[in-house]
Amino acid sequence: LERALGNPERPVAAVVGGAKVSTKLAVLGHLVSKVDHLIIGGGMANTFLAARGINVGKSLCEHELTGEAEDIFDRADEAGCTIHLPYDVVVAKEFAPNPPSMRTCNVHEVAADEMILDIGPAAVEALADVLKTCRTLVWNGPLGAFETPPFDAATVALAKTAAALTKEGSLVSVAGGGDTVAALNHAGVAQDFTFVSTAGGAFLEWMEGRTLP
Repeated sequence: LERALGNPERPVAAVVGGAKVSTKLAVLGHLVSKVDHLIIGGGMANTFLAARGINVGKSLCEHELTGEAEDIFDRADEAGCTIHLPYDVVVAKEFAPNPPSMRTCNVHEVAADEMILDIGPAAVEALADVLKTCRTLVWNGPLGAFETPPFDAATVALAKTAAALTKEGSLVSVAGGGDTVAALNHAGVAQDFTFVSTAGGAFLEWMEGRTLP
């Protein structure tokens, strides 16, 4: 773990996903001073999009935390860390496997009755390009609602890119947390990452910069 955040080879990217910003505020606040690229996915991204004035429709979003999201944007600017948010997203009117209302659109085109359930293919391609410029990756949390297909597409695609870069020796990749391990196993690439930690809570505490026992 020390190789990934303590004294890493730069540039460093962090992927932080999952449902809620509230559980990962401390992590995000700590990471902006440590990494060069902060990739935000999952339901958390919606709160950051809302903080940027984007209408996220019925998406899972913690509107009361947009002020904290703004604060993280400011801190990232000061630290020279680039925050990556999706500019295309996969939306649907109902949360179910392969819903008929599913479509891919620009983040500015989400309708009031739609919810963002994954990041889109253009965003995934752009993020893959970011990883190709990096030497170190820390990953915690999925990019979309990966338990419900096809909203696992972005997580699987980016995980495969990270695994391929690790295999060819250009990236040190560290992932942790239960849902992250499940997502990497689902993508079939867990064994190709440099290190996978099954400890969710402890991994998050380490990412927050806290001293572990």
